[in-house]
Amino acid sequence: MTSKQPHMPLRIGLVLATSTGGVGTHVASLTAYLRKLDYHVTVCGPSATDELFGFAARGATFKAIKIPASPSPLRTLVAMFQLRRAVRDVDVVHAHGLRAGFVAAASCRKPLVVTWHNLLLTQGAPGRRPPQLEQLLARRADIAIGVSEDLATRVAQFGAKDARFIPVAAVPLAPAQRSTAQVRAELDCAERPLVLSVARLHPQKSLDVLITAAARWKNRDSVPLVVIAGDGPQRKELADLIDRLDAPVRLLGHRDDIADLLAACDVAVLASQWEGSPLFAQEALRAQKPLVVSDAGGLPELVADAAALVPVGDVGALDQAVITLLDDRAAAAQLSRRAGRRAAQLPGETECNAQVVELYEQLAKRS
Repeated sequence: MTSKQPHMPLRIGLVLATSTGGVGTHVASLTAYLRKLDYHVTVCGPSATDELFGFAARGATFKAIKIPASPSPLRTLVAMFQLRRAVRDVDVVHAHGLRAGFVAAASCRKPLVVTWHNLLLTQGAPGRRPPQLEQLLARRADIAIGVSEDLATRVAQFGAKDARFIPVAAVPLAPAQRSTAQVRAELDCAERPLVLSVARLHPQKSLDVLITAAARWKNRDSVPLVVIAGDGPQRKELADLIDRLDAPVRLLGHRDDIADLLAACDVAVLASQWEGSPLFAQEALRAQKPLVVSDAGGLPELVADAAALVPVGDVGALDQAVITLLDDRAAAAQLSRRAGRRAAQLPGETECNAQVVELYEQLAKRS
């Protein structure tokens, strides 16, 4: 699907809250795509997001607005005032994530698109949060986008005027810069099986389940090493769990060499409580790696038959799935082949961005 450029380039306001991963990467991709179409782009979000994702470097006007991570009436009012001024001259506002969506909906009277990138989790379980605010946001948005089918269905049930499913495509990784041997030497696992997870250190990702499963492997003849690339608020808690269980797990922190790590690993794992259209799962499929994921959210539809599915939070099932792929080369090779085929079927970055831009044009014509 391609997007026809209107006679006058549109002015788009993109809004996001704190992000260190998928949301920011997607907004950066969309920014670059819009600038290629000669659209005027204003990105509004915490200053750290521009430092990490380079919105201004991609040609956008960046406005630093700190959207509060937790309920704070005063900080929310400040963010609302700043955002109203920042998007005064835009044609369409597109908020990414619910925190950004709430602030945009309360402060702007522009045509509004809101993307649901995640399901809100409370006390470790999906769906426990009272949905009143989500319902209000779904009804306020002119178009509500879900990055997975279940999210699009959710916002439609909340009364969205126009709910769409548009996945977020992973930006292609640059080729690996180091050999597998070099990466394994750095990790001190030249001969050991290597298991990789790339995730924010956050309860949603259920990394405690992966760490607990890994602790079961420490008495194997060749002990697998689990490496987790990413950072986040659970770092100390997870490090303490690794120490307490004496688990063969290393927290690598933020990494810019995911392609190198993927090329070197034997199995990729994503054990989350819930996911929409996760970038790491797409990257693992493109790298044709044996993949184990939880049966949650948009993951089953994303991976189809190209990954081993395990129940959310099931340590035993995760343990068995990973060990099966490490021990059974034929099973691992079969998943690798399926991964390549599935990756070829998924929509690409340009296709997904074009679908979003088409929505902007529709809204601009209505207003």
